[in-house]
Parts: sequence; C-alpha cells; structure tokens
Amino acid sequence: MKSVIFIAPPAAGKGTQSAMLESLGYVHISTGDMLREEIAKKTTLGLQIQDIMTHGGLVSDEIVGNLITKKLTNLNKPFILDGYPRTINQVNLLNDLFNKLNINDYVVIYLEISLEEALKRALGRLTCSCGSSYNIYYENLKPKQDGICDNCGKPLQKRSDDNEESFKVRFENFIKNNEPIKEFYQSIGKLHTINSENSSEKITEEIKEILKND
Repeated sequence: MKSVIFIAPPAAGKGTQSAMLESLGYVHISTGDMLREEIAKKTTLGLQIQDIMTHGGLVSDEIVGNLITKKLTNLNKPFILDGYPRTINQVNLLNDLFNKLNINDYVVIYLEISLEEALKRALGRLTCSCGSSYNIYYENLKPKQDGICDNCGKPLQKRSDDNEESFKVRFENFIKNNEPIKEFYQSIGKLHTINSENSSEKITEEIKEILKND
C-alpha cells in the first residue's frame, strides 16, 4: 500500500481521513498529536511548544523533524503523515529523510477548504479523552448531551489552540507557505487535490480511488 502525506489547512479533516486509513492498516503519524503528547508530558520542550501553539505560531522545523525521524525509522508499514510538511524547507528535509530511508512509494493529498468553513469547524470542535470528537455547529456531530461524550460519558474539552484569533493566524500561515509545497509535489507527479468541504464519505471514496489508481 502507498503511504500518504496529507497537506491541508487546520480543520480540513486530516484527522478524520487518517482514522479511516488506520482501519486499513496504516500507521497514523500526526504532528499535532506528537506535539500535544509532548505538551502533556510537561517537559521543558512541551511548555515551549504550548506557548508557540497558543499564540498561533509554527513549531520549529528542527523540533518537528526530530519527532518525525523517530517515528519513521525502522517503520515497515505504510504510514500517513498528517500535518507535515508545512513549509518548503520541511519538504526538503522530508525529501532528504525519505531518500535516507528509501521511501518512495507515496502520494500527497491536499485537502482544500475555505477559511470560513475551517473556522466553523474549529470553533465548534469538542474532543474527549477516549478519542471521540464532536462539533456544536453541525446537527449530526453534536453530542446527545451538551458537553458530555456519547461513548464514555466523560466531559468534552475544547482544544486550547481553538480560538478565533490564533486559528486565523495558523490558517493564514498555512496559506502563505503552501503554494511552493503544492508546486513541488505537482512537479514530481505526487500531488492530488480534494475538496474537503464535501462529505467525509465522499472524501474517503476519492482517497481510496487515488490509492487504487495512482
């Protein structure tokens, strides 16, 4: 199976589609999850990452690159890179890593979304420690009881970086840095673009089609 690199603005649905691929045997490597895991450990690095993310900034390439390298080294399964690379410098670093590890069987999927739709998704997002997620702005995604997880009954939480000001900074940073990334992967025949404002089911089918036909 081909590995997958997702590139997309925040709240475009990378996590949802990554979970689908996990069910097919993929290893999910989410930079966001790795960073939040480090924050949860309350290490010096974790506190530094938390401050950067709270203010809508981007964590350094060195920090993220080291975390990615640890995950990919000696990995013998197809993987999903969720949220990386975000800059052309990260593309170059990842290319060097792929060459070092002989990784070449992969596709790049760009999930396209407007700021308005992404903001709605982010500001309404609630998550549970059990892994379930909800959104108060979509009827089919609301929890049955306000603030409580349908699956385990625990209180739902809002991510600390999901506020309008920092979200817009993150989104604009992505748009600013994304064009050269798309151009690079287009030039080597790896890029596929999907409209992520469609239903998650339709997006899933498009991804499966890409993996089957690429």
